[in-house]
Amino acid sequence: MSTLKQTGTVKTITTHYIDGAFVPSHGREVMDIIRPTDAQLIAEVTLGDEEDTRRAIAAAKRAFASYGTSKPGERAEILRRLHKAASARLDDLTAAMVEEYGGIVQFAGPIVQSGVNAFLAAEKALREMPWTRSWDNTTVTLEPVGVAGLITAWNANALFICLKLASAIAAGCTVVIKPSEMSSLQTRVLVEALHEAKLPNGVLNVVTGLGNTVGAELVRNPDVDKISFTGSVAVGQSIMRDGAATMKRVTLELGGKSPTILLDDAKLEKAIPAALILAFMNSGQACAAGTRLLVPSKQFDAVKRAIVEAMHAFPVGNPADPKTAIGPMVSRKQYERVQSYIRKGIEEGAEVLVGGEGHPKGLEAGYFVKPTVFVNVSNDMTIAREEIFGPVLSVIAYDTDEDAIRIANDSKYGLHGAVLGTDFARAKRVASQVRAGRVLINGMTDDPQAPWGGFKYSGVGREYGAYGIEAFLETRAILDATA
Repeated sequence: MSTLKQTGTVKTITTHYIDGAFVPSHGREVMDIIRPTDAQLIAEVTLGDEEDTRRAIAAAKRAFASYGTSKPGERAEILRRLHKAASARLDDLTAAMVEEYGGIVQFAGPIVQSGVNAFLAAEKALREMPWTRSWDNTTVTLEPVGVAGLITAWNANALFICLKLASAIAAGCTVVIKPSEMSSLQTRVLVEALHEAKLPNGVLNVVTGLGNTVGAELVRNPDVDKISFTGSVAVGQSIMRDGAATMKRVTLELGGKSPTILLDDAKLEKAIPAALILAFMNSGQACAAGTRLLVPSKQFDAVKRAIVEAMHAFPVGNPADPKTAIGPMVSRKQYERVQSYIRKGIEEGAEVLVGGEGHPKGLEAGYFVKPTVFVNVSNDMTIAREEIFGPVLSVIAYDTDEDAIRIANDSKYGLHGAVLGTDFARAKRVASQVRAGRVLINGMTDDPQAPWGGFKYSGVGREYGAYGIEAFLETRAILDATA
């Protein structure tokens, strides 16, 4: 089935998913969806308003009366159905991410697959969790928190929606999702897929709209018990502040300025490509991107040469081409933001090793930027302090392991980090001192049961596996005086 309409080459979306059906939007504001590869209009989306959001919340509240009492085995079966339904549209989801967001296909495919697999990962964690503990005359049970508002970002739309939804469903919560309005086409493909799982009406509701309307209603509405948000620090702070009025439980996955520590025993021919992959993942539009590369002072010149030599493996271009490593920025606004940071780096005295301002040659029509590496960066420069959200890497020198750890931790962020070196014990010792929610050793790897989230300004709470499910639960203790 498809609820997309198409006039010529422009698609239209005029409905939201509420109480098990696609229903016309009460809101009337229309937003254009612009393809970032060539700045062409590809869709028009009617945005939801507070009334749409209240209808969705009411549906979720009605559904929670029964779904909140469901058994873990029932919820596990629903997770399997969700996985099967989403898997059937895997190629469509990937294609939508490539077209609407400009995600490179070599990243979009795996990230969408990771999102779809989140349902099975949640099922595994659900089956292994101890839902009841007892001792003496006390019994403690884990109970769903209630109606959850899930607010997601544009840079990995399917992953964020599936991940949060899987954890909430596993916990026994009903949900209202506010996806990024910039991901409307991707969201529609995903929701059409999930509709085929035939969840009880009201368990899943999706309203696409702006943060200051749909998002704000979720945060202030007393019938919403929990907010799980992925996005910027500023919005996360407002959610925490405004949600306090109704005692919202919150999980916030926010920004990052992640360090990659290159130890002096690392093999540069392997370590530098790995560091660049971390820096340029998702075209740099990733909260986990390793955008600060810390290198030993005595190896600085060798590292510079190795970076220049390795850059041929990171071509910019058509995101649908499997050979492309870096696609466009999501929007003109994001393109201009990245350009402003490149100019700021130059103004503050950093040296451009590769890249710089402007479009790559031949890619002037879209929102493409030159992957840029700055050297001779000090950790107090703007480009080393603030999250740029583009393919911009700052290379910073250090003298000792202790110096590297100090620089790595000298940031308001603490989401992600990496250590590259051949002495595993040493690398692990350094990694254990990086104040971040997740630290990789010697390259990209993943574990769907490992917690994800940040220290400091990178957020509150954790996602994935049992940790993610627990974020949607409350504990209840029953003490029996007659026992």
